[in-house]
Amino acid sequence: MLQPIIRDDAVTPTRDDLPRRLADFGTLGEALDYAAQGQRGFNFFDARASLVRTYPFSALRADALVQARRLIADGIGVGDRVALIAETGAEFAALFFGVVYAGAWPVPLPLPTSFGGREGYIEQIRNQLISCDPALVLSPPGLLPMVAEAAAALPRARADDWASFAAKPAPEVALPQAKPEDIAYLQYSSGSTRFPHGVAVTHAALLNNLFCHSSCMKVQDDDRLVSWLPWYHDMGLVGCFLSPVANQMSVDYLATEDFARRPLSWLTLISRADGHTMSYSPTFGYDICARRVSSQTDAAGKFDLSRWRVAGNGADMIRPDVMQAFVDAFAPAGFKASAFLPSYGLAEVTLAASIMPPGEGIVIDLVDERLLAGEGHAEAADESAEANRGRPIRYRSIVNCGKAVPGHIIEVRDDAGAPLADRNIGRVFVSGPSVMVGYFRDEVSTAACLKDGWLDTGDMGYLVDGYVYIVGRAKDMIIINGKNHWPQDIEWAIEQLPGFKAGDIAAFSITTPSGEEAPAVLVQCRTSDPAERAALREAIKSKVRTITGMNCVVELVPPRTLPRTSSGKLSRSKARTLYLSGEIQPFDVAA
Repeated sequence: MLQPIIRDDAVTPTRDDLPRRLADFGTLGEALDYAAQGQRGFNFFDARASLVRTYPFSALRADALVQARRLIADGIGVGDRVALIAETGAEFAALFFGVVYAGAWPVPLPLPTSFGGREGYIEQIRNQLISCDPALVLSPPGLLPMVAEAAAALPRARADDWASFAAKPAPEVALPQAKPEDIAYLQYSSGSTRFPHGVAVTHAALLNNLFCHSSCMKVQDDDRLVSWLPWYHDMGLVGCFLSPVANQMSVDYLATEDFARRPLSWLTLISRADGHTMSYSPTFGYDICARRVSSQTDAAGKFDLSRWRVAGNGADMIRPDVMQAFVDAFAPAGFKASAFLPSYGLAEVTLAASIMPPGEGIVIDLVDERLLAGEGHAEAADESAEANRGRPIRYRSIVNCGKAVPGHIIEVRDDAGAPLADRNIGRVFVSGPSVMVGYFRDEVSTAACLKDGWLDTGDMGYLVDGYVYIVGRAKDMIIINGKNHWPQDIEWAIEQLPGFKAGDIAAFSITTPSGEEAPAVLVQCRTSDPAERAALREAIKSKVRTITGMNCVVELVPPRTLPRTSSGKLSRSKARTLYLSGEIQPFDVAA
């Protein structure tokens, strides 16, 4: 049985007499052993930001040890995979660490989203289960029918729910001793669907990155974390679930689905937190909160964000305009723009590859769009303007994502693999002790991105004085007549039209009936009036032509049509696949 639920205002403390150690442990189990000696821990809140349960690290460790014995008694051996549906709560936390203590590998898998429906979720889980080949799959009781259906495709996997599994015996048994070079867990990226890649992360790589995480952000004794991020995504799992254990920090959690219903509860928890707050979000999280606050809202009377020390940005392209809108909305509540802390990372580097120094906020570089299109050498904005005086030049704001975390190196290389000088766009490569050992049972994919200790991230970017700037994913690039176009630029252009927001538009390239490459844009349309649709289509074409000089194919589609990853980000590749296969049906042109 899990430790008793505590339903009162006694959240775990921000401060503790236990001397803080910044992830200097050999294994993740050792990290929890140490954190359990203090009073800090996890705290779970409901959608209205009311406390539901406190869960000190001491209770987490006690429960995890019981779960480890239960897993071993159930036949789980060292190196076996145990898939866990990552619902934010004490049950998943105890099972995750229980699997670690048992010497097996936990594999966090996503919860269902509102996109894709039941069959889409089962297919995603089935593909990930086939990839990781688990001996056991555990889920919340309400999801077991779907999870069991997905697991039925595997001959040896058993599916059970948390409550039933907790009723099984847990006899005393000696637990295996993990080594730093052992695999700690498998992590699937948020976009893992048809061809999932399980990132194998060792204890050593994890703890190295957690040290980088805390040292770069200059963790203080009175810091407290607040999070709504899902535990199946690397930022939520590593940054907001494992890092607090390894760095002994109390956390206040809002479940991801509760954030989606009541996003401002996130800010309520931050307002109430004792001490200084650290909290992270992709751009869309800040966007949702800024949109939920009207000009009539008394932000200063409703929130106190003055102690928000680190407002992390990551997991997708950082939008300076969205960040500014958030500042405009919540500066009256004490939020400081200098709290923004951009970063760049990916599961293949455990989490963080680069982090901006705290206190510097959002720093942007204005880049000539011709450079982004592959025309000529990179120039600073002032130099480019001088060289082209009298001719209109368009610039795109690229956010500084900081310098490589300690012990790591970031290089930008050309197509031949040669390092590029500053301000030249190329493929981003990372090396260092946090880089994965490879994709689980996928030597071909591992060899394609990992060579001589260097990881090809698949991202495009450039360096300036050691700071990294990310411009997009190489696979998303649209190449028309030899010229590069970034789908973000097309999508952002359309978002400037009235009535659209981030996530309403997906841009990608297609082959037209005449055999030519052309950009296509799927736009979620909320009007049913034929004349308004026709006018909207022309306005979109005109806007894209003005910004990029291209004629594009515009398809209006019903709301909630565009596919998302399990972490809520737009999936352009899947949108393209569904459109070309006919599964996304646009509104008729004449309708």
